[in-house]
Amino acid sequence: MVGALHAALKNPPINTKNQTAKDRAENLVLKVLISFKTNEIEKAVQSLEKNDVDLLMKYIYKGFESPSDNSSAVLLQWHEKVRI
Repeated sequence: MVGALHAALKNPPINTKNQTAKDRAENLVLKVLISFKTNEIEKAVQSLEKNDVDLLMKYIYKGFESPSDNSSAVLLQWHEKVRI
């Protein structure tokens, strides 16, 4: 799962005006985050570089904007570990 997180955060569509690409990237990251078990989150966050942690936090906040299927609870767990 850590590899999936690294892959999902690689080459984000930050500078594109293509909203579909941005939405797909966001959905992919959220699917990966939801797939983690609670006890794996801290280790996953520690495996990231600072820029990836910053990007992850942006995706977490974006996920809070349009919550779905218990995603808010999962995102809160990630948020707690990212800001430590």
